[in-house]
Amino acid sequence: MSHNTISLNQQRQPLDHLDSVWLFGYGSLIYKTDFDYLAAKPACIYGWERRFWQGSHDHRGTAEAPGRVLTLIEAAGARCAGMAYQVTPATFEHLDHREKNGYLRIFTPLHWLNETGEVQGVVYLASADNEAYLGPDTDAAIAAHIARSCGPSGPNSEYLLQLAQALRDMNEQDEHVFAIERELLKVLKRT
Repeated sequence: MSHNTISLNQQRQPLDHLDSVWLFGYGSLIYKTDFDYLAAKPACIYGWERRFWQGSHDHRGTAEAPGRVLTLIEAAGARCAGMAYQVTPATFEHLDHREKNGYLRIFTPLHWLNETGEVQGVVYLASADNEAYLGPDTDAAIAAHIARSCGPSGPNSEYLLQLAQALRDMNEQDEHVFAIERELLKVLKRT
């Protein structure tokens, strides 16, 4: 599958028939909301874990030297916390462009963190069959990759550090993110 998924998302999941859609953010969407939204709430999804296994050719790296950003992998019993935003379908023109680097939209139940209830929402995830997928590596290797990567949206390290802080601000623990952050801080200290 091509890493540019704009048209694929629009064909697979037209949303124009809806008044609004809940969008779940688990990476940069937690701390970088460059889109209008009607409401925002902390939420989580079950059965998924964050992993820095997706390449970024367009934001935190380049085509020649992609950065590493998050995707989700299925994991029984897992819980992934983030932010949910209620948006209009028109917002997905911007979001599909922002998340075009191998990400497909899927619907999944969102569970509220600070109140009871759930709602169907949309999440972007990048599976192993897209051209930008980098796959697993050790925490140290991922951190070294992030330390040397930079793209039009800035240093790849900024993405990781801002995400880790946003998770702390939410009182959320993510061992994968925090382990890579610890390794990244070691690399940055040496440079």
